[in-house]
Amino acid sequence: METRLARSRTDRIIGGVCGGLARYFGIDATIVRLVFVLAVLSGLSPFIYVILWIIMPLESAPTPQPGASLPALQQTSSDPTGEWQFDPYTGQPLKK
Repeated sequence: METRLARSRTDRIIGGVCGGLARYFGIDATIVRLVFVLAVLSGLSPFIYVILWIIMPLESAPTPQPGASLPALQQTSSDPTGEWQFDPYTGQPLKK
């Protein structure tokens, strides 16, 4: 898969610039955000962020594959999430 430098659609706080840079370089977006915060102290970061926001294209929306369908939900019990394993009042395990 080809990696392009583009703003992220999903990993974004303001414009997706840090999320896009993190995906391009293969690192965590939090690290890129911390670098930008540290660069704010130097007074250079806001200008770089705005320039990257303007220049970087927004990543394309994922296209569904032809013939692919969503998997059917398999409900093996009345609680598919497994959230209710214990009684909230007594703390005893629920019998299924």
